[in-house]
Amino acid sequence: MNTEQVLDEFRGAGALREGHFILASGLHSPMFLQKNLVFQFPERTARLCKALAEKIEARFGKPDCIVSPAVGAIIPGYETARWLGVPAMYVEREAGAFKLRRAFRIEPGWKVVVIEDVITTGGSFREAVEPIAAAGGEVLCCACIVDRSGGRADVGFPLVALATLDVPTYPADNLPPELAALPAEEPGSKRLKS
Repeated sequence: MNTEQVLDEFRGAGALREGHFILASGLHSPMFLQKNLVFQFPERTARLCKALAEKIEARFGKPDCIVSPAVGAIIPGYETARWLGVPAMYVEREAGAFKLRRAFRIEPGWKVVVIEDVITTGGSFREAVEPIAAAGGEVLCCACIVDRSGGRADVGFPLVALATLDVPTYPADNLPPELAALPAEEPGSKRLKS
C-alpha cells in the first residue's frame, strides 16, 4: 500500500480535513487526519493494518507483541497485532507518565513494536518506549499509519510508516497569514481538559 492509497482510505471516510488545526503537539497545521473516522470502519482499518503488519514483518520479522499509546492508537495496534498473530497491549497515562497497567506484562527480552496512528513529532513514541524498556522489552521499531513529518520525526528508533507526508506545522507565534485568518480547531483528544 502506498501513500496515495492510504490517503484514499482517509478521503473515503471523510477523515482528511483542511482548515486551521491545533495538533496534540501544540503546533498548528492546515491539515488534520481525523483517524477515528477511518477506524470506525473495520474494513478500512483491516486494509491499513494488514499492510502495516506486512511492512513491519518484512523489515524486522515477527515481534513478540505490539504496544500502543492509549487511547488513539489502541485500534490500529490491536488490528496490526491481529495480522501478525501476536498479543496487543497498550500503555496509558498514570500520574502523567505512560505505564503498562491492567495486568499487561512484557517478558524480558521480548521484541516489541510500538504502533501509533498518525505522528507529527514522535513525542508519544518516545514516551511509550519507557515502560517497555523498564520491563526488559526490546523495541524493534516504531510504526505508524501516517508520518506527517516528512520523515523528520525523532522517535529514537527505526520508523516504519505506511504513508509519509510532509505537512507543514507552525508554532502559535509564527503562523502564516492565510492560516492565522482561519478559526482554529482542536479536534484531537490529547489536550482535552477533564
